[in-house]
Amino acid sequence: MDTPNTEEPHLRHVELDVLIPKKMREKARELCSQHVQAFSTCCKESGFLMVLKCREENAALKDCLTKHYKDPEFFEECKQEYMREKLEYERTGIPTKKRKEKLPTSM
Repeated sequence: MDTPNTEEPHLRHVELDVLIPKKMREKARELCSQHVQAFSTCCKESGFLMVLKCREENAALKDCLTKHYKDPEFFEECKQEYMREKLEYERTGIPTKKRKEKLPTSM
């Protein structure tokens, strides 16, 4: 008796340990962009003293990023996005970044 294939496709080690976490870091940086900007501004203004002067901004940035990295729902969201991109690549042969570049600017 055949059972319907409701399992997700198997993900390789590199996908689970490298590619999906990379996507999580990219998305988390976007979600924490105000903290990234504050830390960057502080570092530019502080020069060599940034280690001392930007502790608060650095801590806020780390807290924001860590909150996303440890969120199982965020991991699942990024995994599903990765799977969609992977399936689309298998279907078209065009990587996601290239596909975005080819879209016309005026539609």
